[in-house]
Amino acid sequence: MNKLIIILIILFAAFFPARLMAGDKVQQIVQEESIIIDQGRQSQDRIDKMSEETRQLLNEYRDLSRQHRNLVVYNDNLNDMVNSQQEEVDSLERQINDIQVTKREIVPLMLHMLDTLEDFVHADLPFLQDERRARVEGLRNLMVRADVDIPEKFRQIMLAYQTESDFGRSMEAFQGELVLDGQERSVEFLRIGRLVLAYQTLDRSETGFWSARDRAWLPLERRYNQTVRQGIRIAGRQAAPELIQVPVIMSLPVFAPVYEDEGFGEYSTPAVMEQP
Repeated sequence: MNKLIIILIILFAAFFPARLMAGDKVQQIVQEESIIIDQGRQSQDRIDKMSEETRQLLNEYRDLSRQHRNLVVYNDNLNDMVNSQQEEVDSLERQINDIQVTKREIVPLMLHMLDTLEDFVHADLPFLQDERRARVEGLRNLMVRADVDIPEKFRQIMLAYQTESDFGRSMEAFQGELVLDGQERSVEFLRIGRLVLAYQTLDRSETGFWSARDRAWLPLERRYNQTVRQGIRIAGRQAAPELIQVPVIMSLPVFAPVYEDEGFGEYSTPAVMEQP
């Protein structure tokens, strides 16, 4: 029995150091493995961090590239705008130079237009003479005003021409004073465009018309009293429009037979009207 115990003690003593040595080696291996794992984790963290930085740099690069492309397009557009504005400036400078030339040419034209308008009013049927002459005189005063630009002066002249033109397409009746046989009398006037300017006394006893050929007021036969009166009522919107017979001076073709009536009245064939 004692021998057995001694043998066991010897065996234990023989194997126990070996086991101790193996345990130390395992512990060392575990420690080294743990270090390797930590180093691998640290390496992975660095890789992840570098990957994130790389991704951020890539995004920044893409953003910068997009901004660059946009800036290139924007700069090209700005260059086009600058070129266009420069062309506009050049065009405006040419127009300014042309305006100076136009001013020198259009002012004499407007003055000539006023002279023509004044002559026309003088030669036209003698209606609203004071108003029409005052309009021409007002335009002459306008031409010498420095505070009114040339376009406005031209517009006013064209407006006066338009007013005169409208007289040729209108019909009106109005009262006024007329000198007959050296006496001033109150009469009613009938104007039909520029074809007829007739008058009738307020008592309707006398009727006449302006003869552009004779440049004088001529009396009419009594048979025209009613038609001129009807024309006055139509022009004053006191009667419905209808056909009326009024005296009109005519220049007739040689083939046109007329009723003998001092050059006015009814004509059986078309004739060319004499313009005032």
